[in-house]
Amino acid sequence: MEAALARENMASAYRRVVSNRGAPGVDKMPVEALLPYLQVHWPGIKEQLLDGRYQPQPVRIVEIPKPGGGVRMLGIPTCLDRRRGHAFCRYADDCNIYVCSKAAGERVMASITRFLEQKLRLKVNQAKSAVARPWSRKFLGYSMTMHKKPRLKVASESVRRLKQSLKEVFRRGRGWRLDRLIETLRPKLLGWIAYFKLSEVKGVFDELDGWIRRRLRCVIWRHWKRSYTRAKHLMKRGLSEAKAWISATNGRGPWWNAGASHMNEAFRAGYFARLGLVSLQQERRRLQSLT
Repeated sequence: MEAALARENMASAYRRVVSNRGAPGVDKMPVEALLPYLQVHWPGIKEQLLDGRYQPQPVRIVEIPKPGGGVRMLGIPTCLDRRRGHAFCRYADDCNIYVCSKAAGERVMASITRFLEQKLRLKVNQAKSAVARPWSRKFLGYSMTMHKKPRLKVASESVRRLKQSLKEVFRRGRGWRLDRLIETLRPKLLGWIAYFKLSEVKGVFDELDGWIRRRLRCVIWRHWKRSYTRAKHLMKRGLSEAKAWISATNGRGPWWNAGASHMNEAFRAGYFARLGLVSLQQERRRLQSLT
């Protein structure tokens, strides 16, 4: 077996495999990934062959961009992922590894960093990498609760980014008609909720619905400008004359008035729904019912 595994024999066998360019075999590895894989794993494979305990393992193919263009295909045995019982969650270049303790997390963090930087020649972003509780981290915009049986939720960073994006629309739309502003918000809200429809925690959607309606009431209050105009429109929306004048002349700012009882009474959720405003909570329920 030692003679069969000599360097010249292995080089000859490799050239034949490359020239044949056959389909992937038991290990599911394409020809393009064979040489990089052997450069990393050949010593261990040779040792197992000599001991008579080698078993072909399926590999996971990783594509690494080359500096000059194109990609380098590298095969990683899938058995490496689960040999210690770790749970993995991976998408593109983001990866979460779940272990049972902080000490195990620090050990795995060190070993996986060495593997990525020394074996795969990849750069690990230390600023974004950490050992922490699952509910204090996010993955693809999602996070999870700290219950014994965790539930999927929208990460706070994702909510913050949505609010920041919507604030820009509200800032541009201060002089727009309300229906035009709502029509501008509609595709952004539909796209966001379609992505986060898997969330099992619904409180954030109720909070965002209320926040968006308050922003719209703030725009309405700014449109009215003068106290007389505000009182007149509040009376048109069903408020008594006394309450309308007290509300219109309270001296408070637009944001305070947008959250006050007189504006909530004058412009309820149904009013904005008739104008086409998307309710994130209702749209989430509709999307979940379709799956």
